[in-house]
Amino acid sequence: VVTNKVTDPYSLALTTDSERSLVVDLDDRSLAPRGWEHYRKPEAVPLRDAQIQELHIRDFSVADPTADADHRGTYLAFTDEKSDGSKHLRELAGAGTSYVHLLPAFDIATIPEKKSERTTPDCDLASYPADSDKQQECVTKAAAKDAFNWGYDPYHYTVPEGSYATDPDGTERTVEFRKMVKALNDDGLRVVMDVVYNHTAASGQAKTSVLDRIVPGYYQRLLADGSVANSTCCSNTATENAMMGKLVVDSVVTWAKEYKVDGFRFDLMGHHPKANILAVRKALDELTLKKDGVDGKEIILYGEGWNFGEVADDARFVQATQKNMAGTGIATFSDRARDAVRGGGPFDEDPGVQGFASGLYTDPNSSKANGTEAEQKARLLHYQDLIKVGLTGNLADYAFTDTDGKEVKGSEVDYNGAPAGYAAAPGDALAYADAHDNESLFDALAFKLPKDTSADDRARMQVLAMATATLSQGPALSQAGTDLLRSKSLDRNSYDSGDWFNALHWNCADGNGFGRGLPPAADNQDKWPYAKPLLDTVRVGCPQINGASAAYRDLLRIRSGEKDFSLATTAQVQSRLSFPLSGEDETPGVITMSLGDLVVVFNATPEKQEQRVGAAAGTGYRLHPVQAAGADPVVKESAYAAKTGTFTVPARTVAVF
Repeated sequence: VVTNKVTDPYSLALTTDSERSLVVDLDDRSLAPRGWEHYRKPEAVPLRDAQIQELHIRDFSVADPTADADHRGTYLAFTDEKSDGSKHLRELAGAGTSYVHLLPAFDIATIPEKKSERTTPDCDLASYPADSDKQQECVTKAAAKDAFNWGYDPYHYTVPEGSYATDPDGTERTVEFRKMVKALNDDGLRVVMDVVYNHTAASGQAKTSVLDRIVPGYYQRLLADGSVANSTCCSNTATENAMMGKLVVDSVVTWAKEYKVDGFRFDLMGHHPKANILAVRKALDELTLKKDGVDGKEIILYGEGWNFGEVADDARFVQATQKNMAGTGIATFSDRARDAVRGGGPFDEDPGVQGFASGLYTDPNSSKANGTEAEQKARLLHYQDLIKVGLTGNLADYAFTDTDGKEVKGSEVDYNGAPAGYAAAPGDALAYADAHDNESLFDALAFKLPKDTSADDRARMQVLAMATATLSQGPALSQAGTDLLRSKSLDRNSYDSGDWFNALHWNCADGNGFGRGLPPAADNQDKWPYAKPLLDTVRVGCPQINGASAAYRDLLRIRSGEKDFSLATTAQVQSRLSFPLSGEDETPGVITMSLGDLVVVFNATPEKQEQRVGAAAGTGYRLHPVQAAGADPVVKESAYAAKTGTFTVPARTVAVF
């Protein structure tokens, strides 16, 4: 007989390091910040219009000298209205960003909650050369017990993480989490939580295994030999089993009601049954302002709809994957345009494989992985078709002329053997150019652009890449700091790489994070030969960092101010959006999109380009007023000749007419 003494998987409060569950009444007024019950949230934004900033709580403030010293790295940093980070978030909100997506903020198994028990690197990290391996060595030695982790290792699903609180013991974390939500809402931003119900940090008799020590073999998904499946990297949960599915629903509803969370992003959602995610949607829809204090129908849901592991291809149940979630009103991340914009895929042996926004064919680098000139041109034109499908919102039934001159639907464009278009309506697919996973956009472009690419041109290509997501139909997500050319010094998996590689630098004088040493060996050593020559040579400064951010905000203003970026159905998109120059004569490296009374030209080439749209001749187009009065002097050189319907756009520029 084995007797286990465990914390409650339904815990709502905990002592430090999750040693004990606490009985707590979350409706107790002493646990609510001033004004919590009746303050006004920002107006709800439908999922198809959501512009999302993905942000890690500690990254936000830990290196921000303008934040209160006692608040850095915590929930309360979001209440520091005068900090550089808070000012930047308000600038983004004013331009059109509607949501902040917080990386996991529930109780995490791998971060010591007592400051006194955490380690820090024991060397002067700033003293080493930009291409040294010493920084990663020092960071890695401290990583297991330092204050940083992405947090995808759940311990208790429905309690705020204690390491982000100024006092991890008891209910202070509840109060401070609520203060964070209210502060972000007051800044004009709604709040999305990243939730990780697809696995637990451990199983069996491990100390941080809660569910499996109560009902062995029930809450964890088992393989045929009785072992716990771990295709998600950790011990998979069996969300197909009634009580695990119920835990997911109950936990989400608690966060929505008690913490006023406005949306949820499901990690590895494809490992959940579709029925489980729809049950979450149904439970949220039943929440009302009068009864529950929140309107559940306004809460948005999206997740990773990847198809792999022991559940792949609906082997155990109908999964919540990209193709299966179409038409549900729950979005999935779309990797189609992401790969076309960046080039190659996230797991290429050679990171120099180029794409639309990294110079494929039009500005080739020295990587042999790109193939011959003819192969590059063919691949670039196919990438342009993938991006066009992305600009429609990844619609399966949207019909257009592809670069071979054929009439195709989005579902008939190939993406690695799968249909590029899988969405039934705008809002089914979420567009992005980078997120916390894999290299940041700046780092990916550093690997792919020719080494002698100027700082100005690197910034312009970054903005152009971001524009392909921002100006698409449906929601778009950007990793916080990407508009500031954020780098993690080429780290492709920074989940445990400490503050040194992860912290956000809001002030351009502090740099963008590039050249802070070779990235940690465990996930990056095979790329060190590619990284080392770059880390001491690629540089950007305040003109590029501030310029890119301002240009991105101009695009957000256009996106949020023009109703045609918010079409609701495939029929509306088919009617209002077209690619007038798509076909056999399409310019490699240039995409021209007509959208209602707008024309958008994405010129990814290093030369000025003229795009003649015969149907536009005689029509009075001009550069969009936001860009004409905006921050980027180069886009102001764009021109339109009404007589011939010719749009002229400078190199490496996206122009909206």
